[in-house]
Amino acid sequence: MLQPSFFIGQLKAAGIDFFAGVPDSLLKNICAYITDNLPKEQNIIAANEGGAMGIAAGYHLSTGKIGVVYMQNSGEGNIINPLASLTDREVYNIPVLLLIGWRGRPGVHDEPQHVKQGKVTTGLLNTMGIDYSVLSKDETQAAKQIAAAVNHMTRTNEPYALVIEKDTFEAYTLQSKVDSALTLSREEAIETVVEALPAEAAVVSTTGMISRELFEIRERRGEGHGHDFLTVGSMGHASQIALGIALQQKHRPVFCFDGDGASIMHMGNMAITAQMQPKNMVHVVFNNGAHDSVGGQPTVGLDIDLPAVARAVGYRQVCSVKTKDELRQALTAVAEGPVFLEVQVRKGNRKDLGRPTTTPVQNKEALMAFLSEIGHCQIVK
Repeated sequence: MLQPSFFIGQLKAAGIDFFAGVPDSLLKNICAYITDNLPKEQNIIAANEGGAMGIAAGYHLSTGKIGVVYMQNSGEGNIINPLASLTDREVYNIPVLLLIGWRGRPGVHDEPQHVKQGKVTTGLLNTMGIDYSVLSKDETQAAKQIAAAVNHMTRTNEPYALVIEKDTFEAYTLQSKVDSALTLSREEAIETVVEALPAEAAVVSTTGMISRELFEIRERRGEGHGHDFLTVGSMGHASQIALGIALQQKHRPVFCFDGDGASIMHMGNMAITAQMQPKNMVHVVFNNGAHDSVGGQPTVGLDIDLPAVARAVGYRQVCSVKTKDELRQALTAVAEGPVFLEVQVRKGNRKDLGRPTTTPVQNKEALMAFLSEIGHCQIVK
């Protein structure tokens, strides 16, 4: 395996020391090392991968130097547009070094949402005309690959990708941690909301820890999983799935369990939800200011005023809470939607937290069977 210090040192030696991207579990050791060893201005955790490409392009335009964009391979979809219409040699011809975590690599067991993406990771690069190499875990070979990548980008002004397999980097623990004073755990907050749900409520939960915690809460309560859509992939889109359901089933309360990173990734979705005015929709954002599922790298979730954004775009009712008692009171006061409820929670999760034991197709079919039932109810008990 490679030491993060070695890898970043090789890039620095080549004059590359600017990073932007969205954290990935396969790159968490690199992301942590960069956070500890580079100024904030040289490591920008972007809202989404396409935005990171724009930042890197602006960096090159102003300095003539090459920037790095890091991501999980799920983020390839978000960079296709800027790759094709911004950095491509037939448009502006801008070099960018891509670091892509290869989740779901064929032959390596992974979660369902990564299987297809793993199969097409290198194919997408080929289709986009992006030269790449799978980064070696041997220092000597990795150094040669980095040198070849830099030579290619310098010679052609085109992007180049280093595809990163699982266990490529040795462990590195983030030192510059910022602890908040928040005490409510996310799992406890989710269970508090679940306790308030009426029998006919449908829940759409975002990718990562929130869906995993919701699944285990339902297991503990013996409630089954047919009321919930666990959005195991498609980060940032859970609220629009919920909106699609809410608009078609106007008498059924629909809750979106969202995260701060996911909400920020496609924040424009909040404006669409608000403007459609679904009276039966409650958008709950569990905000811990971190990308908790991929190493705990920070978001700007606790540095910005998400409720003010929700209010400005047109949510009917907006509230922010930090304790279980405040959350219970807010749920009791939920009225006509769309409702935006921010729940500020502390970082972290149980170490023994499991994963859903149902497949995505089983989850979909159970939810659709539930949604086919006719029901009229109030938003909360």
